[in-house]
Amino acid sequence: MPISEDIRTADSATALWQDLVREGEQRCGAQLDENSESWLVFTLMRHLGSTALAEPAMALVYLDALHTAGGARRSQALQDVGERCLLIAGLYPELAQRRRVSQRYYIELGQGAFRQLADEARRAMAELYEGIARQFARLVRVLVELRALSGEWRGLTPLERHGLSLAAQTPADFGDRFLLPDGGRA
Repeated sequence: MPISEDIRTADSATALWQDLVREGEQRCGAQLDENSESWLVFTLMRHLGSTALAEPAMALVYLDALHTAGGARRSQALQDVGERCLLIAGLYPELAQRRRVSQRYYIELGQGAFRQLADEARRAMAELYEGIARQFARLVRVLVELRALSGEWRGLTPLERHGLSLAAQTPADFGDRFLLPDGGRA
């Protein structure tokens, strides 16, 4: 029986989110490295119930983050932009549609925020942020699958699938498996 048909009963919220992320990986045929997978789990937990996704113009928030003085405050602002872009592109692409921008806009903005963080961070964090930037489209794809698990989402339109495939760094980011609006796969 696939995991999605089981009632999830994990010992902790972390274990539950980790199970969901791994199922998303399995459903789209993408494998995240351990650091990116852990980071994604904690990002999802941190933003659960967040209202910050309602920012109307993420590019302006990104520019504000770039102009923030102070190393730690600037890093936090850039990380926040990158995380919000990931969540909008992966879990809430309909927000992008309502704002008349593409899912790819959020992918590229989020990648840019994490690349900037990688350039400015100390060695250990730089490797994490560079990995996130490199796998950003794959992370979005995993979140798309998580959203599909709800059963209440229509899936990606052909234009959204095309945009997401263009944002992929390698064909391995998605293989040839895409969630269709009718719930099937292409």
